[in-house]
Amino acid sequence: MADAPAGFVCVDGQGLDTDTAYRLVVGCVAPRPVAWITTVDEQGRVNAAPFSSYNYVATSPPMLAINIAQRAGDGRTKDTARNILTSREFVVNVATEHNMELMHQSAQEFAPEVSEVEALGIALLPSRHVKPPRIAISPVQMECRLDQAIVLGRGINTLYIGEIVAFHLATEVYDGQRVDTERMRPIARLGGPFYAGLGEIFHRPMLQRPPGGEGWAPTPDHNRPGDTP
Repeated sequence: MADAPAGFVCVDGQGLDTDTAYRLVVGCVAPRPVAWITTVDEQGRVNAAPFSSYNYVATSPPMLAINIAQRAGDGRTKDTARNILTSREFVVNVATEHNMELMHQSAQEFAPEVSEVEALGIALLPSRHVKPPRIAISPVQMECRLDQAIVLGRGINTLYIGEIVAFHLATEVYDGQRVDTERMRPIARLGGPFYAGLGEIFHRPMLQRPPGGEGWAPTPDHNRPGDTP
């Protein structure tokens, strides 16, 4: 640990061991949304597993990315990663307060030949464009095709970037134009054995116009040509 001003501890990232780096990153980068991913293996078995190193990365076309590390114990490729590389298809189902317990149970290490959805009784729905099915209990399901897989750092982590080829949105959270995040009640991952819900929601006016003008209601001081509600 390096010298730091009073009240701080400086942990140098250069040469940091994987276990320490993991604890620091997941504690500092929080909350993180949870991607509950369904894939299909070469024998047709459906795999379901949650990953919290996940976010959207592009909007034209819509794309998201999930970082999947090798197994901590033996360094093997996880079933989800192997299935994505083989089939180039997957579905991201949004984890919520309502489905948190079932999602959490699917995080345990099942043998490759065991389908989590069968073992846990997870109800499925057919997808439209990809082979992996959707998780019925999730209010938002995104069918994805792999765009690229990028090996990161020392090779332990791979970033899987997928193009969203279809959104499936429950009517209780989608009004035909916007997704109501408050009604969706997404669950987030914190460091260690902790999850979190939405908690208090803070409203602040948008200060830059996003694509499509979502949430944009500029004050006179912020009006610019083309910046209309």
